This record gives sequence, structure tokens and C-alpha cells, in this order.
Amino acid sequence: MRALWDGGVLRHRSGRVVSAPRSFIAALPAAPLDGELWLGRARFDALSARVRRAEPDEREWREVRYMVFDTPVAGVPFAARLARLAALAPALRAPVEVAPQWRVADRGELGRALTRTVGAGGEGLMLHVEDAPYTPGRSEALLKLKPHLDAEAVVVGHRAGTGKYRRLVGALEVESAEGRRFFVGSGLSDASRREPPAIGTTITYRYRELTSGGLPRFATYLRPQGDD
Repeated sequence: MRALWDGGVLRHRSGRVVSAPRSFIAALPAAPLDGELWLGRARFDALSARVRRAEPDEREWREVRYMVFDTPVAGVPFAARLARLAALAPALRAPVEVAPQWRVADRGELGRALTRTVGAGGEGLMLHVEDAPYTPGRSEALLKLKPHLDAEAVVVGHRAGTGKYRRLVGALEVESAEGRRFFVGSGLSDASRREPPAIGTTITYRYRELTSGGLPRFATYLRPQGDD
């Protein structure tokens, strides 16, 4: 979960203050940092539950780490900011850790690194542009590299759309082979919303990973079965 430290306040990317225990905040340095709160691979839901509490539980936060990967300094290229972070690293103490970063020689090495990371339970890799200045929020200089997983499910219902999709289908209710039901709304074209796949149709959808409850995260509609 992305978190920005300005030397005095820890905030979410939206600007909202992170509800962290005083002991956690007291351990952060005076230098500004950019990174993510981290509980472990495949534990996002558990982390989210802890961070959402209005009154943080000191015991629950003992496992949380602040994995930093940048120093938000304007006008300084990423390579120089990374050097600053490396110089700061020896003075950092738990719960702050510097996330490992390295260069790759070519696409082949990058692909092998992605395979290793995903095989060990990671979501993927983050790619930085070496000479890019710091930009808050989303940027083409910081890209996510993740594999996409495909699966099939049967359409069991249509959910009405709202806003600009009023009078159209907002999402497909589908059922997986394991009997789990969920909604797929992303990826539907306007034409698909006007004439959605009929109930009983098997569709292919794309997703990133499964939640702790076994449901696909960020499910996106691709096509009806056989429409390759």
C-alpha cells in the first residue's frame, strides 16, 4: 500500500493521513521517503484491514514494514535519488527497509527476473527510468510489470449500469467453475454493454491474482468463449 513520508507526516497517495501507531511514526527518519507499507506477499487484504482501522492496533502493526524505493526530491534524476537513499540506508531502522533494486541488461534478463518474482509469490516488478525527475502519483517513468492470468466463467446475470452507463449493462455477474460468483465490469465496450453476452454464455476474463477468499482481483472482460 503506497505511503509517502514528508519527514513529519505519513500519507496515502491521496493525501489522507495514514492511521499508524505513534511508535511506527517515531521510527521514521527526518528525510522524505516514498515507498509502500508491506506485510508480506499475498497478504494485501490483511494489511488493508490493519491500515483502515481508525485507531491503529500497536500489536497488529509490529509486522508491518515500510519498504522505501525513492526519495521525493524535485529536480533530481532517479539514479541520484537512489544514491541518496543508499547513503541514508545505514541510519534507517525497523520498520523502515530499503527495497532491493537492480539493473537488468536486456529483456531476457527482465523476463527471468519477473518469472522468479512471480514464482516466489510476488505480483511483479516496478520499472524506473534512470534519468526521470520525481513525479508524485502515476507516471510513465514508473511502470508496473505484471503477468496477466486468464480464466473462464459463465454469465449468470446482468447488473444495470449507472451514470454514463445508465440504461446499459454495468457489469456481468458470472460464476466460476468452482461455483464462486462475482462481477466483471471492466473491459466491456459500449457495444457489449448494449448487447451483453447472454446468460449461460461462457466468457474469458483476465485478472491479476486471487484474493484470500478465492475471487479474482481486477477482473477484466476479454471475450465470449470461442471468439478468439
